[in-house]
Amino acid sequence: VQLQASGGGSVQAGGSLRLSCTASGRTFIDFPMGWFRQTLGKDRKFVAAISWNGGNIYYADSVKDRFTISRDNAKNTVYLQMNSLKPEDAGFYYCAADPQGDYRLRDEYNYWGQGTQVTVSS
Repeated sequence: VQLQASGGGSVQAGGSLRLSCTASGRTFIDFPMGWFRQTLGKDRKFVAAISWNGGNIYYADSVKDRFTISRDNAKNTVYLQMNSLKPEDAGFYYCAADPQGDYRLRDEYNYWGQGTQVTVSS
């Protein structure tokens, strides 16, 4: 499975961005997807995850009510709509696929895309 993330950029606090992650190489509908954020010198932290059909969605407390994860299985793509961005939301965002257990745990995921950078200025 190959994952290609895009959509990062620089915004001012309060702004919005939409990240996309497109999968190839395997039937996308087979697995749940997640987004993680990493900042310099720190571990990747859970942001959001979605089950294969969108029936189950999970968010980190810090992004609830501001971020929305969704997926379009016909396009093999998962999205992360980020609104009301704060400086602490900045970092590299990674999409991941096929968790074997808890969607919120980084080590459960089998596949990772490259990061896309989000910068938020105050």
